[in-house]
Amino acid sequence: MKKLLFTAMCLGLLGSTASADDHERADHFEGESAETLEQAVTNFTETNRRLAELLAQEELSNSDLGTIHELTYTLENALAKIDEELETMAVDLEEVHLGSETLDHERVSSHGAAYLEAAQTLTE
Repeated sequence: MKKLLFTAMCLGLLGSTASADDHERADHFEGESAETLEQAVTNFTETNRRLAELLAQEELSNSDLGTIHELTYTLENALAKIDEELETMAVDLEEVHLGSETLDHERVSSHGAAYLEAAQTLTE
């Protein structure tokens, strides 16, 4: 649950970033893609570790800032995929809830399995 809350907080922060003038902005990069939830969580974890290492330094060089800039693209891609998957998980969980109310065993089983598979990826 802590991971889900942290992810939600991070997603909220994406919308609040300020931009510099065009002549001051660094080049844009694609970042590492995240085609699956597992890949997104891996990229999120590894890239945050690299970001934390850089931010732990007493001073950041311009090169460090360039690296951080590149890392943010991978983090944005990871968070976008995690957000997409969280929406799917919410739908599956609601189907489990509704299926349990109506005693629909198949609905509970199929959506429950999909929900738990995704949830396990987030909690490992």
